[in-house]
Amino acid sequence: MMRFRAITSKLYSSRLLPTSTSFLTSSSSSSSSSFSVVPPLLARSFHGSIIPQFKHSVLFPRVYMSTSSALLDEEPRGRRNIGLLKAVEDQHGGVIINMEESMNSYVFASMLEASLSQWRKQGKKGVWIKLPREHSNLVASAVEAGFEYHHAEPDHLMLVYWIPDTPNTIPANASHRISIGAFVINTKMEVLVVQEKNGRFSGKGIWKLPTGAVNEGEDVCAAAIREVKEETGIETEFVQVLAFRERHKCFFQKSEILFICMLQPHSYNIESQVSEIEAAQWMPIDDYVAQPFVQENELFNFLTKVGLSKLNGKYHGFSTMLTSTSCNKKSHVYINTKDSADL
Repeated sequence: MMRFRAITSKLYSSRLLPTSTSFLTSSSSSSSSSFSVVPPLLARSFHGSIIPQFKHSVLFPRVYMSTSSALLDEEPRGRRNIGLLKAVEDQHGGVIINMEESMNSYVFASMLEASLSQWRKQGKKGVWIKLPREHSNLVASAVEAGFEYHHAEPDHLMLVYWIPDTPNTIPANASHRISIGAFVINTKMEVLVVQEKNGRFSGKGIWKLPTGAVNEGEDVCAAAIREVKEETGIETEFVQVLAFRERHKCFFQKSEILFICMLQPHSYNIESQVSEIEAAQWMPIDDYVAQPFVQENELFNFLTKVGLSKLNGKYHGFSTMLTSTSCNKKSHVYINTKDSADL
């Protein structure tokens, strides 16, 4: 039995010796037969973390053999049988990879390299990878292959790669956000105003129009009604877009388009939004205009004049008209109803 073990140990050591580096560790005995050999395969993957440390720096064959076997199972098997990643063609000469199944990062890197080589021969252009959160272990491999972040959503990250040696025509991530400001006037010539708990107007005693961001998939007219309801509890009906303004490098360095909308109230009892609104009220329009903030701010002063001009019948904004797109989806078009009467 002892002889069999010695022969087995000698055979195992002799096979690993030519491919190993200097992973030789001696026990307290000076006999060369007590040396243990650690296979160098993927040493970079477990250096300093997986190799156990012992008092006398002795590595037992049982420990390193099981570790080596696990690593042998991990990378070379993928290398021996490299396939291509599943992808669908987009409408612009590129492909989209939607990672739906878990995958080892080594296998993914090999398959991605092979796939890119194939798509390059086929003349493909942009390559998109949609990585759900549960497959975030593949991000590093994609970045190492040359992919860049394009955008992120709560449940996934989208990466992109441009193959040909031509100018990159992949569109950038969304550059704008859309917001609304609500101009709500009742029959007493009072305007609906709020004081915010947060933001740059917080604690300054400034009464301002209700404002907010348009949600994804939401129309401007619907967002204006929703924001007024959320902040003040007032039910309204959309009348017109009076004007809009742009500003840049303002929200995570993105641009913003603010639509000033006129709404007609259908209720009058105010219920302020506790989380965001400090106070809300119906304020006489003259008192609102007389605020130093409105008088000194050119933009706010101008937009207020636009609203008053509309009330006096001297200004025509953009009403909404529901239409259908080429894809048979409903879409709102905002038009000047006075000048479009003969269309």
